[in-house]
Amino acid sequence: MAKVLVVDDSLTEVFKLKEMLEKNGHCVLTAESGEEGVKVARDEQPDVVLMDIVMPGLNGFQATRQLTKASDTAHIPVIMVTMKNQDTDRVWGSRQGARAYLIKPVVEKDLVQTIEEFTSH
Repeated sequence: MAKVLVVDDSLTEVFKLKEMLEKNGHCVLTAESGEEGVKVARDEQPDVVLMDIVMPGLNGFQATRQLTKASDTAHIPVIMVTMKNQDTDRVWGSRQGARAYLIKPVVEKDLVQTIEEFTSH
């Protein structure tokens, strides 16, 4: 069972992801902004972070960069979960340190499989 942090400003999206993850036995933390996501990741040290890109304030790319560059959170894999389906977004996401990229609406099997890739030690 992984501790998963979902960072998304859409409560509907958070609800959907949380439901899928809990059904598959994961413990879910949530944050509604990039700033809150960075803080929760630092405080709670989740096993993996699911990061939306388009959010007010600190966007997902900026929050991912902060998490992957900080010594206390660099070990936490960040998976972008977004509507943005352009190759440039994928490249930019990986340049910020994201380890994987999923497109909304996320298929449960793909989500669970991707999380397991990064959390099965």
